[in-house]
Amino acid sequence: MHSNRRLFLASSSLALAGLAIGARRLQAATSVGSAAPKRILILGGTGFLGPAVTAAAQARGHSVSLFNRGKTEKVLHTKTDNTERFYGNRDPEKTADEKDPASAKGLESLKGQTWDAVVDTSGYFPRMVKASAGLLAPSVKQYVFISSVSVYADNSTPGADATSAVGKMADETVETFGASFENYGPAKALCEQAAEAAMPGRVTNVRPGLIVGPGDPTGRFTYWPVRVARGGEVLSPGTPNDPLQMVDVRDLAEWIIHLIETGTMGVFDAISPQNPAGKPGFTMGMLLDACKEASGSNATFTWCDAEFLGSQQVSPWGDMPLWIPPVGESAGFHTRNVQKSLDAGLKMRPVVDTCKATLEWFNGVAEGDRLKKIAAISPEREAEVLKAWHARDQSKPVEKKEEKAAG
Repeated sequence: MHSNRRLFLASSSLALAGLAIGARRLQAATSVGSAAPKRILILGGTGFLGPAVTAAAQARGHSVSLFNRGKTEKVLHTKTDNTERFYGNRDPEKTADEKDPASAKGLESLKGQTWDAVVDTSGYFPRMVKASAGLLAPSVKQYVFISSVSVYADNSTPGADATSAVGKMADETVETFGASFENYGPAKALCEQAAEAAMPGRVTNVRPGLIVGPGDPTGRFTYWPVRVARGGEVLSPGTPNDPLQMVDVRDLAEWIIHLIETGTMGVFDAISPQNPAGKPGFTMGMLLDACKEASGSNATFTWCDAEFLGSQQVSPWGDMPLWIPPVGESAGFHTRNVQKSLDAGLKMRPVVDTCKATLEWFNGVAEGDRLKKIAAISPEREAEVLKAWHARDQSKPVEKKEEKAAG
């Protein structure tokens, strides 16, 4: 259930589909009174979030530099776009093994340059973040590190905020995430600390939850608008009131640029508010309703409780993406208090807009590649589970009333 969602390499030239829409929307809304142009460096920048940050920055009139190995940028960028390129491998201990001469340069290409801010979208282990933040400290005013809500040691308390304790590893030098990604969050927390140690008081740690929207390479959020658009009876997990938090990649990118423009430092969760003022918290039911509105399908939702799904070996987060039963150790997983982030300018578009944009992107993917963009239960397995759900009543023994003896 943890965040290998950010450990991908982009694989489709369509990963920018829908991002241009967000950029045009932002540009139209802010064409007057934009902040002074800034020079922004993105470490990575060719995956899912990176292109969105590029689009948001350029829509605001800022210049963007990308630093990466050059392995995936040809998929997502063309040489005609308006970005400056620097090549190298940010892992100084692996540069000697690189066959690509450009990648073997390490961080050297960044020396002697100056930026107003750096956005680190590709830091997973503290040693690498320490190297990049240390090198850039003399020449960068602000270091924005993209962390994760997986840093938190405990998800059992509803309404917890960014001051909550983070997880720890017994051996902080370990550079593997573990079979269940148990080290992912603690490693991200160590990365935050490494950045702060290198640039004290100049770091903005942004902790997203599940990042969703057009171009999503994980296939998790995408499953729901695509499945609902197909119509018919939809296997729906838990109850319609089960809480849910996530963030549209375009909203996250635009907020990152806002944090740079305002020079905002500190630690922030980047997920949808669970209890916006005067409104109910966001739920799985609201998501599925938004998916139906986005597609106009005839879908109906059959809500199956967690105990039944467990008996059918239907897993939360895996078979049923986004959903985590709000009980026990996960009671607070989708209920984090993000008021601090809202006060710092975080804004969320209506989820139906995210559903529509995701559907448009998905429908533009080559038909033979579409299954690669979905990560959830298969249609065949879904039908089996629905059949088992409806068969429950039929399988219950019928109680017969005893006939009274004739008096």
